[in-house]
Amino acid sequence: MSSERLIYLPLGGAGEVGMNAYVYGYGPEDQERLILVDLGVTFPDMDTTPGVDLILPDIAWLEERRDRLEAIFITHAHEDHVGAVGHLYDRLGAPIYARAFTSNIARRKMAEFGYSEKAVKTVSPWPETTTVGPFSVGFLPISHSIPESSALVIDTPGGRVVHSGDFKLDDNPSVGEAFDPDLYAEIGAVGVKALVCDSTNVFNLHEGRSESSVAEPIEELIASRPGMVVATTFASNVARVKTLAEAAERAGRSICLMGRAMRRMIEAAIETGVLKSFPAVISPEEAKDVPRESLMLIVTGSQGERRAASAQLAAGKYQGITLKEGDTFLFSSKTIPGNERGVIRIVNQFSEKGVDVVDDSMGHYHVSGHANRPDLEQVHDLIQPQIIIPMHGEHRHLREHSKVAEGKGLQSIVAVNGMMVDLSGNAPKVAGYVDTGRTYLDGSVQYGAMDGIVRDRIRMALNGHVLVTLIIDEEGEPLGEPWCELRGLAETGSSNAPLVDVLEEDLQQFLGRADGRTLADDDKLEEGLRRIVRNSAQNEIGKKPEVTVVISRLQ
Repeated sequence: MSSERLIYLPLGGAGEVGMNAYVYGYGPEDQERLILVDLGVTFPDMDTTPGVDLILPDIAWLEERRDRLEAIFITHAHEDHVGAVGHLYDRLGAPIYARAFTSNIARRKMAEFGYSEKAVKTVSPWPETTTVGPFSVGFLPISHSIPESSALVIDTPGGRVVHSGDFKLDDNPSVGEAFDPDLYAEIGAVGVKALVCDSTNVFNLHEGRSESSVAEPIEELIASRPGMVVATTFASNVARVKTLAEAAERAGRSICLMGRAMRRMIEAAIETGVLKSFPAVISPEEAKDVPRESLMLIVTGSQGERRAASAQLAAGKYQGITLKEGDTFLFSSKTIPGNERGVIRIVNQFSEKGVDVVDDSMGHYHVSGHANRPDLEQVHDLIQPQIIIPMHGEHRHLREHSKVAEGKGLQSIVAVNGMMVDLSGNAPKVAGYVDTGRTYLDGSVQYGAMDGIVRDRIRMALNGHVLVTLIIDEEGEPLGEPWCELRGLAETGSSNAPLVDVLEEDLQQFLGRADGRTLADDDKLEEGLRRIVRNSAQNEIGKKPEVTVVISRLQ
């Protein structure tokens, strides 16, 4: 029996949608040469991660083994697959391989951190392959909601693995490469050990729709509207942005792209040849002089992001342009679960202005970039892998996908973040577990989810904060009374007296009762003052605030 093994280890993206980072290894146990597939981010929310800017995968395990890391391969340019390359590159240092469009985006991200563009290497699609260590990796074109998405064909001495990336089956994707079933059957014909497969839409039982199917409804909508038309979609969905722009052009409207991400994606698509043509656009300054009925804005912010163009237009004005009664706002997108509140806020703000909001509740103006269950099963049948490992989905998606695979007589395993799977034998087996988690980008600082910083923010947000200051004189006695500063708390409680007065009175009584040993011990004194504040506040306002105690001793 060979002492070498083939392993799969998700560090992010398995049991969640976002923050994709998947490790493959081949070699002797604990000496495997490694590659990383994707290095993405996920996004914070005010409920669970207040103040955090981005959430990155915890790569501590991989960083400790960076001398064994051969390369990083990026399947496509969505933020949840490429967004962390600049933030984490210095901790890994391996060359990055991607196709031209993705390389363009990755280089821009690397440049923000001062890294050389030479760290990102552009590769051509299959049948070209890149050999690093024991791995031969090819980029297999696949349809998705961003150009040049690819599955990866990973050949090793231990067998062939196909990593699907994010995909859908589209024979007419408007922009980019159509799905080629013959090519996928050819890949599977030589024998595939494991298919590691997108699970996002496994619960949708209908066949997926082509991107080209939304062009006619969008064109009819834009042509029929009397005022200004504004549309939002994912900036990375270059095909959709092109469809919207061409529909506006045919309706005789001037087109303005608003939002940095929107312009950046179109520029990248043109620079890399993904877009052979795109309608002429005007600047926001020029748009202000165009009659409303002759103007079309394509803007960022389809998920309700507060700083994006959509939110700013909803709140009032953006780059000198305002919406008013008779205008139309189109969501040519799906609201990602968790973002509903932000989107509904924008919808209501537009409604208050008299703007007509059109969403995709009827399925006319958006199609998903992910494969539904019948499409997943078609890929299973084409590749005919020995093992199917679901990825890119919440746990319920992974589990359901695994059931589908087993129902077809295929082996499967639900591998969540941190679970190392040994693919060497005739059946997948758990080889161990590694610590995984999240790294928060907070301003310019990165820290771990267990560091307590975000937890403290949440506690302060829920309970408010009290700062207690006490001065102790040279004799070890309180100098004057303690005083309190309140943040985020009601000013008056059940006694109808100012809360700050009640707290300071109760603290003074505590100090009057305290013996010399307590007054001499900062820890005991701090604990006593904190307890009094929390109990008194609970009695007055029903809240136990976070308390900071500052004790100053005069020498």
